[in-house]
Amino acid sequence: MNPTTPITSLVTDLTEQADYPETGVRNKPLHKDEQTQHSLMCLAAGTTIAEHTSPRNVTLTIVAGQGTLTLEGREIRLQPGVFILMPANAPHALQTTDSTLAFLHSKW
Repeated sequence: MNPTTPITSLVTDLTEQADYPETGVRNKPLHKDEQTQHSLMCLAAGTTIAEHTSPRNVTLTIVAGQGTLTLEGREIRLQPGVFILMPANAPHALQTTDSTLAFLHSKW
């Protein structure tokens, strides 16, 4: 990002922005620049995201619903209010059960 380019403010209610797909994952971009990316991820019930890594640091903030994150072999229960910091290249996978799931996904 050019240091002379001002950042525009963004205020939004993530629970109102949640838009769940019937199956799979819906990624709703909120902000992106050269250094950061913020998206609202909405998952249908019964969705599985296979183990993968990200070359960037990632945070997850759970907004609604429930699921399980497997991070570096450790199972973490996902529910509203949970915050997770994943370092770059950390193996992780995600699964919802009978609940939809929405979370703020930020990369930097």
